Amino acid sequence: MIKHFSFDHKGGWYHYRVNYKKLNGFTDLRSYLDCLFKNCPNDYFSVGPRSSSLKFKLNGLKIYKVKGHEVCELTEMGLKENDGRYETEHSKVQVFMLEKDDKTIAVEVPIWLNHNEMTNYDDVFKSIYPLTGHIDVLRLEDKKIWVWDYKPNAHKEKFASTQVYFYALMLSKRTGIDLEKFRCGYFDKECAFIFKPEKEVLMENQNILNKFFQ
Repeated sequence: MIKHFSFDHKGGWYHYRVNYKKLNGFTDLRSYLDCLFKNCPNDYFSVGPRSSSLKFKLNGLKIYKVKGHEVCELTEMGLKENDGRYETEHSKVQVFMLEKDDKTIAVEVPIWLNHNEMTNYDDVFKSIYPLTGHIDVLRLEDKKIWVWDYKPNAHKEKFASTQVYFYALMLSKRTGIDLEKFRCGYFDKECAFIFKPEKEVLMENQNILNKFFQ
């Protein structure tokens, strides 16, 4: 039930996978995930800004640290059981979650944000090219779409919340699903850091965004 396609995007190969057995509900999300196998705009990923390069903090995000979250347990099991099967930690964790976790529906999901989909995009990013990224792990939890990023040393991360916030924003724009339906997090085998991606955050951080891209 797992469909796989490898994208040769800037920065390396991204192994996009979807487990259709677990993909229930959220018709618009399913349509988007299906579309990527045939109509991903690969040229977007060779130019323009990338979400992983956003090295600043967003004010207003209420981030909660959860020790021993279930994604942490899955990470530890994935690193052990897939040791030798895959070279990278990301692949070990992602494929284990996709195969064994009932809530994980997709990994390495390509996403983008067009310049006309965010107020003052041109001024903020100093570009008309799309902002792009790849979501490490997508899960369906409690009727919410959870956008997760695996960080081997999550407790040391300074800007991961910014990266994941924009992942959720991009996926909301691509699917037409309201941002209220999304939740975000980043994690390692010990702790998860979770938050709700509030719409108002972008407005609160307009000065920070403008300053970063000057």
